[in-house]
Formats: sequence, structure tokens, C-alpha cells
Amino acid sequence: MNQLQSHSLQNFGWNEALERQFTPYRAEGLVPARVCLEHKHMYRLFSEHGELLGEIAGKLRYEAQGRADYPAVGDWVAIAARSEESRATIHAVLPRTSKFSRKAAGASNYEEQIVAANVDTLLLVMSLNHDFNLRRLERYLTMAWESGANPVIVLSKADLCDDLPAMLAQVEAIAFGVPVHAVSATEGIGLAPLADYAEEGRTLALLGSSGVGKSTLTNFLLQADRQTVQNIRDGDDRGRHTTTHRELFLLPRGGLVLDTPGMRELHLWEHDSAEQSFRDVEQFASQCRFADCGHDSEPGCAVKSAIESGALEQGRLQSFKKLQRELAFLERKLNKQAELNEKKKWKKINGDRTRVNRE
Repeated sequence: MNQLQSHSLQNFGWNEALERQFTPYRAEGLVPARVCLEHKHMYRLFSEHGELLGEIAGKLRYEAQGRADYPAVGDWVAIAARSEESRATIHAVLPRTSKFSRKAAGASNYEEQIVAANVDTLLLVMSLNHDFNLRRLERYLTMAWESGANPVIVLSKADLCDDLPAMLAQVEAIAFGVPVHAVSATEGIGLAPLADYAEEGRTLALLGSSGVGKSTLTNFLLQADRQTVQNIRDGDDRGRHTTTHRELFLLPRGGLVLDTPGMRELHLWEHDSAEQSFRDVEQFASQCRFADCGHDSEPGCAVKSAIESGALEQGRLQSFKKLQRELAFLERKLNKQAELNEKKKWKKINGDRTRVNRE
């Protein structure tokens, strides 16, 4: 018997709100499942029938406008199960309660890549050695707030840090109201509080660069060595990265954890403002003499005054401006892409009509 058959859908995060959304699919004879692994458009699914291997229905594939319309790890989907074959056909993706997205890797690729879907808590992992980078953390926080999930910062390899209080102070200065945990897996320091985020039916996702200790933290939460961890590299204090795909694991306490590969590129996708992550900059900006102040050489600029007085770090302003430029550029590209997609859609519709008329 498949070991997952002993678990209910509630263990995987199913709730009354999802059940209400699923009503029309049940009328079609479909059942819910959750995506735990994706590999070349084949999906491993958690379901009431146990673990199944799923593939996309032709209609869903035909109607998909881009990568974001396909299932992602963490998604709830409507399936036609063939339990005797341990297989299923995926007919629909349920609306996502949260999604951590980035622009797909590649300079000319303007598609959304969903890294984690339907996650309750995002553990943003950064190590306290050569990986420590406040500017990158600002980017992760911006994307985390946009995702709809709750961010939590995990500073790993605390045993390698010479001045932990100073490092914590730097992080807390940019992470307004976000819990911060300093941990060391090798020394067993600070790990216990992380388990409190893994309640039954709740989903965690670990995000961060390669080698920061995500797989080690996953093993701690799983209470088993499921993810391979290699030794620290000589020269830069970083673990060799071994996770090559996103995968959702069921935890002993009933929650779930999603381990992800390290991301070399972290380009924003959502083009809303980054005000949640840059509340200090936004607060000073609201006091500028001019509403459209560029915070350069304009008179009455409260942001520049804050930098001169030491109330705001110059790096924060530079990071804020960089993100704003990236968001503006992305919005222009997405608007252009939307126009092209609309033209393609109508060309396809007209082509189908012409073919039907000929027949």
C-alpha cells in the first residue's frame, strides 16, 4: 500500500475554503490533489488515492497562455485519478492563495516562473559568512511580501560568525516586523523555534542562494536525512549545493516543507511598489517637498537629508532606486508582451473559425 494513503488531504493543507472552490470539479467526477514535484511536465501528486504520477490534460495545455498557467509545486489541482495505475490526468489548477514568482531565467525571457505556490510561510535563508548580502535580502523580502506569504528570515551558519549581534542588528534594520532566527545546524543552535512554523496543514518554503543550508534545515524539519548535504567547500565556507529541483515534503507533525534549488538570478516579477520592504525610504519620501522627487538633487528632498544626517543608509536608497527601475522596465516589457499575446490569441481564434468554415 502507498504510505501516503494513511494521510488525509488535511495533512497536505486542504481546508473548507478549498473544498468550496472545488465543488464544480467534484460534480465532474474529479478529485483534488497537490503537486509535490514537477519534472518535464510530469507531476508527482499527493492525493486521497496515495501518490500518483500526473500529466496535463490536452485542453489545459491548449488553453495555457504561459508557464504560470501550468501547475507549479505546491499547487492544488483537479484530477481524474487512475489509482490502479498510480497515474492521473490534471484538468485544472485551483486559484493560488500565494505565489512566490520571479522572472524566468534568461535576459530575453519575460515569462513568470512560479517558484512556490500556496505557501503560508517563506523561510528566507542567508548564511552568516560570504553569502551575507543585505541588498539581496532586500530583494527576497520584496518578493516575499508580494507573494502573499509571511516571510521569516533564517540566518544560517551562526557558528561561523565573529560578531553575531552586529549582523543581527544590520538585518533587523531592514526587516521591519519580520522574525529573524540565527541558527547553526552543525552545533544545533536556534533550530527548535523553526519547527513551530511547521504546524499541521501549513506549508513552509525555504528560499535562498546555493549552499546556505536549506537542505540541512529541511532534514531537521523532516527529522530524517532525505536531502543530500555535502561538506563545506574550502575557501568560501559554503556548502556544495545539491538540491536540483523543487520538492514538497510531508513533515512528521503534519505540515509540509518545500525545498528549492539556489537561485542565481532573482529578477522581480510583480510590478507593484516595494513599499513594504522599504518603509523607511517611503516614509522619508513622503516628506519631500515635491511629490515626484527623484531623490537626487531636488530642493527639499527629505530622503537626501536623512542620508546626510545618518538616519538612512545610502545603500538603502540605491537598492530602492534599482528595484524601482527594474519594476518600471518589467512593466513596459509585460505590457508589450500582453499586446503580442492578444494578437496571437485572436489570430488563433480566427484560424480556428476559418478551418471550421472550410470543413
